[in-house]
Amino acid sequence: MELLSVNLGRPRAVPYTDQAEGLTGIDKRPAEGPVRVAAPGPKGTGGSGLAGDAVCDRRHHGGDDQAVYAVAREDLDDWERALGRKLANGMFGENLTTLGVDVSGARIGERWRVGRAVVLEVTCGRIPCRTFQGHLGESGWVKRFTQKGAPGAYLRVIEPGEIRAGDPVEIVHRPDHDVTVALQFRASTIERELLPRLLPAGAALHPESLAAARKYVEQRRS
Repeated sequence: MELLSVNLGRPRAVPYTDQAEGLTGIDKRPAEGPVRVAAPGPKGTGGSGLAGDAVCDRRHHGGDDQAVYAVAREDLDDWERALGRKLANGMFGENLTTLGVDVSGARIGERWRVGRAVVLEVTCGRIPCRTFQGHLGESGWVKRFTQKGAPGAYLRVIEPGEIRAGDPVEIVHRPDHDVTVALQFRASTIERELLPRLLPAGAALHPESLAAARKYVEQRRS
């Protein structure tokens, strides 16, 4: 398992975002050399966990529980075949493009060691938005991406440090529950009846996802 690229985005003005200043950092490109990774702070104030990476709309993105976004190169390759076009590393706005890692099949709370020092923990899948659709330039993209159900994973930073392209990725902890990123994504989007199945992941879940699962259960009891 390997880190193919570390991808960073700069603020760019676009017509397809509702961010107040019309800016997005979704257009990420592979970085040369090492990149510092650390917890960025709470959502709303904290941005990306990677130094030099822009998160412009902090209402919905960034913060400790969405500090790093990873996508499997294998999923990008699948989409290349489906769309009939090339997709460079970083095209989905991901910070980490991996090889040999089952990113969407990872369990919530699973921990990865990237390189020598950095440890990351899986929290949830990525929910597609109109900025993602506009960036990719594909009509009906949000629906199509959602139906495929391979969203990639957001991760929080457990141990900070530096990473670079070519670093090994090692799974150093795998929880004993069966709550995967793909399951969490389906429960949060098109199969809300699955929300109770997320509860065994506990506090490892993104807090918003955990709150949604608890609320769903309480509503069914009342």
